[in-house]
Amino acid sequence: MIENTSTALSSSSSAKSRPVLVYGAAGHTGRFVVQALRELGHAVLLAGRDLGKLHAAFPDAPADQLRVQGLGDAAALTRLLAESSLVVNCAGPFADSAPQLLQAALQAGVHYVDVSAEQPTAREVFGQWGERYAAAGLCAAPAAAFYGALGDLLATSVLGDWPDADAIEVHIALDSWHPTEGTRKTGQRNAGRHVVYANGQFQAPPAVAPRKTWAFAAPFGEQAVVGFSSADAVTIAHHVRVPDVPAWMNETPLTELRAADTPAPVAVDPSGRSAQRFLVEVVVRRGGEARRASASGQDIYAITGPLAAQAVGRILAAGGALTGALSAGQLGDARSFLQALALRYLQLDFGG
Repeated sequence: MIENTSTALSSSSSAKSRPVLVYGAAGHTGRFVVQALRELGHAVLLAGRDLGKLHAAFPDAPADQLRVQGLGDAAALTRLLAESSLVVNCAGPFADSAPQLLQAALQAGVHYVDVSAEQPTAREVFGQWGERYAAAGLCAAPAAAFYGALGDLLATSVLGDWPDADAIEVHIALDSWHPTEGTRKTGQRNAGRHVVYANGQFQAPPAVAPRKTWAFAAPFGEQAVVGFSSADAVTIAHHVRVPDVPAWMNETPLTELRAADTPAPVAVDPSGRSAQRFLVEVVVRRGGEARRASASGQDIYAITGPLAAQAVGRILAAGGALTGALSAGQLGDARSFLQALALRYLQLDFGG
């Protein structure tokens, strides 16, 4: 029998002995997060609002790993999270789920990670929750995902001994973008709330998006790119002294994202990944010099799984040393974070 509420473990149980709870586990990205956590050896509780969806996504999961709980009952949600050492929020739109889960995690005394690409959510975690989590000795890490983590990790890796930068440019190329239902709902929920980071502050995007060409590495080559409101601008600006963090994306995937008839992703391998390819190139500029790094791989939703799992592992391994609201680039050495994913998930180039 699956209970709608969960009983907290006794206070004598150590956080390290408790599993990681994935809320929204049955969603498209949630399943990649669960898979990556299990591959790293974490015990996982599979949570969400719909038992049928959990059974469909994880037909072989034993009943004692499943948890059904809505977001409306704060006390029950806190009891649920108290069974875990850390909650990974995969339930978008995150503008709706993050406040409840952040509060419940704080009350339960557990760390919080989310895979949101939503700029407003990441800004709220950094601006409104960081001090509370730090005071409690806990860590909240938003945007541990393709958008938000990958550009931040690349920028932090190549920043090196530079204490600041004049600009950090993030260039993203996708060969296609078949959005999930969650991506479409998130876009609708956050319409009109996007920002860019320029002149040392967040501001509304220009009425006409800037355009330019950018010479990506193979196989993309030279592409027309358009100014893009990315969560990477939020995560980078959170901890790097830099006045400008422009983000750019090639135009084809943005056209597909906006089209109502673009199909959802289709799996092409046993892990569930689609055929989509991505490339992220970051340029850090300071005093006339430039340092570059890039990462490429398959499926922006799938890569979010190992990115989030690596963040989880680092937070738990730190034993309470990582506190407050932190981006992926602040969870220890950024280059080693990326290199941990290189053999299986990413092709990296630290071009200098």
